Amino acid sequence: MSNALQFFQSTRQQLRDWSWFKRSLLGFTILTFMVSSFMFLTPLGTEMRIWMANTVIITQHRDWAWIFVGTEQRDSMLQKMRQFIEENAEEKQQFNMVTVQSTSAVTRKNRTIDELIKVEDVSGTFWKGKRMYVYDPKSIRLMTPAKPGEGEKISSMVKRTGAVAGVNAGGFDDPEGLGNGFAAIGAVISGGEVIYTDQDSSVAQHIVGFTKEGTLVVGKYNMFELQEMGISEAASFYPRVIANGKPLPINDISRAPRTGVGQKADGTVIFIVADGRSTQSVGATLKEIQELFLADDVVNAGFLDGGASSELVVNGELVTKPSSRYGERRLPSAFLVYDHPEDAVANRVWDGLSSINAGGAFDHPDFLREQAELKAKAKNNPAPVTTPTPAKTTDTEQTKTPAANTGTNKPSGTNETTKPNTQTDATKPSQGTDNSKTTPPATNHGTKDTGKDTTTHPNTQQGGNGNPVTTDPIKPGESNPTGAGAAGGTTNPASNNPSPATGGTNQQGQGAQSGTGGSSAPNANTTPPAGSDASKNTPTTNDTSKNTPATNDASKNIPAANDASKNTPAASDASKNTPAAGDASTKTNTPVSTPPASPAAPSGGATGGSTETTTTPVK
Repeated sequence: MSNALQFFQSTRQQLRDWSWFKRSLLGFTILTFMVSSFMFLTPLGTEMRIWMANTVIITQHRDWAWIFVGTEQRDSMLQKMRQFIEENAEEKQQFNMVTVQSTSAVTRKNRTIDELIKVEDVSGTFWKGKRMYVYDPKSIRLMTPAKPGEGEKISSMVKRTGAVAGVNAGGFDDPEGLGNGFAAIGAVISGGEVIYTDQDSSVAQHIVGFTKEGTLVVGKYNMFELQEMGISEAASFYPRVIANGKPLPINDISRAPRTGVGQKADGTVIFIVADGRSTQSVGATLKEIQELFLADDVVNAGFLDGGASSELVVNGELVTKPSSRYGERRLPSAFLVYDHPEDAVANRVWDGLSSINAGGAFDHPDFLREQAELKAKAKNNPAPVTTPTPAKTTDTEQTKTPAANTGTNKPSGTNETTKPNTQTDATKPSQGTDNSKTTPPATNHGTKDTGKDTTTHPNTQQGGNGNPVTTDPIKPGESNPTGAGAAGGTTNPASNNPSPATGGTNQQGQGAQSGTGGSSAPNANTTPPAGSDASKNTPTTNDTSKNTPATNDASKNIPAANDASKNTPAASDASKNTPAAGDASTKTNTPVSTPPASPAAPSGGATGGSTETTTTPVK
């Protein structure tokens, strides 16, 4: 039990240490696993997947239904849906079941809108909509757009033609849901004339229309059969849900915006428009609309185009809520109600066209205007550009000297950038040093005058005991042969002898070490030359971190033993023993001890040997 508790606590602590992205990803993974398990392993989840697949199948994106049920089951569902649509359309309609009351021409001219139609609210469990009763079916006329190339909104048709009300009719090709409403599907008949058809006259098509006597016809017929029936107004859509007073089977349980039409035995036509695809109204099922028709004693009923096209316009005003984000859509056809339908003539906008452009995002005016507004908004309110904030330089970083520059000499001629107000012990003059003055050159055994300013000499370092320590000048590209650094006394690289300039005793094995006074065996008995002032030669700040090189490589600091020119003690050249720090005005007669030139010491020479010195006064 304790192990489980420890494991739980450890896991909880690890989760707390995770970033928000990892925690979000873990939560999403767990949620996906739980939802997938519910949807695919439980009966209720299976029903929900089938319902969602049916909802997608009735749209123009029906191919995406495989996401919920897989490709095989999607195809099976499509086949079953087509089968029920075709089977429901097979039964021939009995025209004697409907009796339309005749109305004289005189009374038709004097009817009010209330005598023609009645509009009321209707709703179901998950939807809201409108129901319109049309008392005279002969007042219904199918209307087409005003001009070729694009459909027309129903409100525009109603106002243009003087209609009382209007509802959407046939389907059309709708690319990306942004079609122009001109590419009608099936047949378009108005005033007894075939305005448009995309099939041969002998091919049966799904038809929803009215005869000259005002009888509603729903089913599948070819053009010859329709002519025999005396069809006057018609468009193509499906399915048929009531035939000759009998409800037909429905296997579509999806919810969507719907437009249905039915007719009672007395000839009254009922249009039902259900809003959908919104939080206020999800949409109605075919079964729910069928039940509403049956409750009104409808004997024949079917459906018109639905989805975003479903809408009802009364007296020029849109009374439903289309699911399209742009509101009303441009449509190829609509059933309009007129007080004098004989005066309404549909335009033959498809005549003479060899091809029909269905439109899309490239020519949809509302979509293009929306994109232009978004671009203008983005241009007027550009996204702020994030400027990277430079890292602040701390005082430690400003006073820090690169490790490779401390304790070793740089080749002459090397360009080195020095930070403002920053100096190392190797370049910082001691207190009392006058940088404007140069030390007179000293000759020793024929050596040449260096003639260099001691304050800028790259090969002069300040010793850890306050005495100046000099090293051989290094040419560009060569490594520093000295190995003792600037601490204590200078050790002969070849013989490990202490430099007479410092008088310190040699520590065995110090040739491979470097550092400042306190870091590598300081010479406690070191005595500065006579007349020297240790307080003036001692640097103000003795920072071991600045004088200690980062890389202590003995192999680089010890020259080869067989090269006599490189085994000469560093202090043998008087011109190289010029103190880097000191006050020439106070130490004019200070003697400087320099060793005479000596032959190369043998490799691994004895330590502690004595060396003759000569005293040369400094002028």
